[in-house]
Amino acid sequence: MTDDQVIAARDEANRAGSSRAARIVTGLPDRRARIDEAAIDLPGRRLMLRVHRPRAAPRRLPLILSFHGGGFIAGTAAQNDWLNSHLAARCPAVVVSVEYRLAPQHPLPRPIEDGYDTLVRLVADPARWGIDPATVAVMGESAGGMIAALIALRARTDGPPLRAQVLNYPSTDWTENMTDYPSVTANADNPTLPLSRLRASRNLSVPPTLDPRSVSPIAFGSLAGLPPALVVTAGLDPLADHGHRYVERLREDGTDARLACYPKATHTFLSTPGLVPAARPARREILAFLRGHLLADQP
Repeated sequence: MTDDQVIAARDEANRAGSSRAARIVTGLPDRRARIDEAAIDLPGRRLMLRVHRPRAAPRRLPLILSFHGGGFIAGTAAQNDWLNSHLAARCPAVVVSVEYRLAPQHPLPRPIEDGYDTLVRLVADPARWGIDPATVAVMGESAGGMIAALIALRARTDGPPLRAQVLNYPSTDWTENMTDYPSVTANADNPTLPLSRLRASRNLSVPPTLDPRSVSPIAFGSLAGLPPALVVTAGLDPLADHGHRYVERLREDGTDARLACYPKATHTFLSTPGLVPAARPARREILAFLRGHLLADQP
């Protein structure tokens, strides 16, 4: 496919995925949360945000910064409305989902820069967003999980401090070895993420001048000093071992890491609760983890 064809296919898929009819698959948002769109101006670009917050929010709330999946070439914030609105209402929290820039127009590391710069800007203006800058978590699915993990790694040294990270079936290895995992071989033909799409995503999003280890969390020398992590994986997902190995690395380096594997789930299952029953218990586990780390100091 040409770059124009990739962009056209993405736009069509996003329109379909954001439609009312798609809610049968992607799930209905929690009615106790409202969803607003906002823009944020960063150096050289303007990003759109999808902001979920409880309808009754008398005080500043924790911030959960969320990143959708799509292999850095597709996806939209709206595909996570079911999960994000529920977390906003039940945590409670302000859940901000970032429409980060996508390849092929904007290859890596630009999506990572969008995520980190958005975090810094939100925390610097807590009154505008109604957030407590001292209680912040990052969360993402698939490629978005990779963004969340890389933000946690950067925030370790550059700030702001994070309380938790939730990585849902993340891609943690974007190097030439990304397919050298047993789960990739075992699930190479799974229609939710076939091997051909995985390779195409990497080819389109990693420019020749970029060292892919710099955007692969599992390739970092040390994973010490990171916020507690919940890594959610799916047994039928090619990327399952990306998550499993990352948890092992986190634990080896002394970071608190919990693995939650759903054996009968597929890649993207938290974005398709209408098709995959495991999405509901996984959502409960994510909520409990975030409440435990974001609200631990509150009476």
